Amino acid sequence: QRQMCIRDSTMTNIPLILASSSRYRRELLDRLGLAYTCVSPEVDETPLAGESPVQLCARLARLKAEAVAKTNPHAVVIGSDQVCDLDGQALGKPHTFEKAVAQLMSMQGKRVVFHTAVCVLSPVLPPQETISDTVITMRALTEETLRDYVEREKPFDCAGSAKIERLGIALMESVSSDDPTSLIGLPLMRVTTMLTLAGIPPVKGLTVN
Repeated sequence: QRQMCIRDSTMTNIPLILASSSRYRRELLDRLGLAYTCVSPEVDETPLAGESPVQLCARLARLKAEAVAKTNPHAVVIGSDQVCDLDGQALGKPHTFEKAVAQLMSMQGKRVVFHTAVCVLSPVLPPQETISDTVITMRALTEETLRDYVEREKPFDCAGSAKIERLGIALMESVSSDDPTSLIGLPLMRVTTMLTLAGIPPVKGLTVN
């Protein structure tokens, strides 16, 4: 499924595709002011036996980019995935009220790592892959408090059930990351570097090491 996303004109003629159906990633990529299209990749997101959370998110980001690049070989394609890592266990999207509450209860007072993987495929470069980690210390809260949060926020499409850009920040005691947008779904500083290397700089004349 292809969705056109209106954005300012890019400064190159290289097609750019975001391999994602996530509105959060679209909203983040919008910030770079690039013209792009969105294509929802058909990927089986079932974890493999013995696969760690960081391995899972890296594999899925690559598979998403590859799935879209197969039918768009002349485009630069961005694939991304995020996994919430609680003591080595991957927490996905809860989808229901009770599962969201259960996820948050399991995280109370603990250190949680959100791995956000990005894979950029280009017709002229080897694959570019990166993982940005956000480390969160959750507050120790009661089930009543968490149920109130879930009822108000309804974070059913969010891995780990806590959206830092909204009320979920009240559940967090501290956050540490190398990119402020990574936890929302796309580490834009790293994406900027990767797109610039692929010939699509968000700002005219931008160079990266």
